[in-house]
Amino acid sequence: MRSITLLRSFALALVFPVAVLAADPVAEMAQFSVFGKVDLAELARGEVKTAAGPPMSTARYLSVQSCFVAPNPPGKVIEAMKRFDPTAHRELKVYLHTDLLAAPAAANFSKLNNPPDNSAVKALGAATAKMSPELQISRVEAQKYSPGQPVFAFWIDLLTKRAQDFVAGGAARAAPYDHTSDPVQPGQELAALVRQQGKVNRQFGGFLGQTGFIGGKGALKPELYWELLEVEDEGVLTLGASCNRPTAGGGAQIAEGLYYASGGYNVSLILYQLWPVEIAGRASTLVWRGDFTSATSLGELHGIERLASEAAMRKDILKAVTVFQGDSGR
Repeated sequence: MRSITLLRSFALALVFPVAVLAADPVAEMAQFSVFGKVDLAELARGEVKTAAGPPMSTARYLSVQSCFVAPNPPGKVIEAMKRFDPTAHRELKVYLHTDLLAAPAAANFSKLNNPPDNSAVKALGAATAKMSPELQISRVEAQKYSPGQPVFAFWIDLLTKRAQDFVAGGAARAAPYDHTSDPVQPGQELAALVRQQGKVNRQFGGFLGQTGFIGGKGALKPELYWELLEVEDEGVLTLGASCNRPTAGGGAQIAEGLYYASGGYNVSLILYQLWPVEIAGRASTLVWRGDFTSATSLGELHGIERLASEAAMRKDILKAVTVFQGDSGR
């Protein structure tokens, strides 16, 4: 499964009947989201609602919520998410994406032996060669780098070990970013992001306890992947995992966590709730999505700058939504 958002513009008249297949998806979403009651007919015309999540007490945390209707039942929406290839869309700035085996090994990262030749990747290489304090690695990991060593051989070893640690003990087992000027522990960041959103935590807490993102190794088997992408003109290596489980009435919950990033942000968690609905006789899905991000740079923003960062995050979500639905529609 990929770190994506879902959206597609499709025109349906206001008079189209809407049949709710679960108990009351709109009411359930209103109980834990920032949206309150929504009009499914409006969402079915292609509208995507986005809004800032409730304020959090930690300045480096930011959240955005969105909701929309996808013109397929939940099972097909999940299948399309699994098939989606972000590297096929240049505007998403994801240069490499590889699914990992259940037991990650160095061979899973072999694409880094011949990385893309662009300015963002070169910037990551230069930062690695001088062991920049901006790199989000541990002190122990930094000591393993030898001057003159191929920089991406260093990253292959680091990513392999961190992916293996996640499989063995979840995000809580991850090494801290204590080579940086503002050290954090990824597992603690993921847990705190959700704890500071009380209603969302109540909706997803039991599920998240099974994923490995919060606490120790989860009971659910995650789908693992890694990516090389661009964040603010810099190359960033990430490790991600996703889990899903069915819910009553034919819906689903999905959790996708980026539990490691070499820079740009500390961690990111995306939660989805999917409910089956019927619109104009067509099986569709009401989707709620919550994006939760921890980034040290956010803690330095105030006032207009922070609002601008939030607006940029909402814009990126809409961009990814449009790309995904256009791709899956074909």
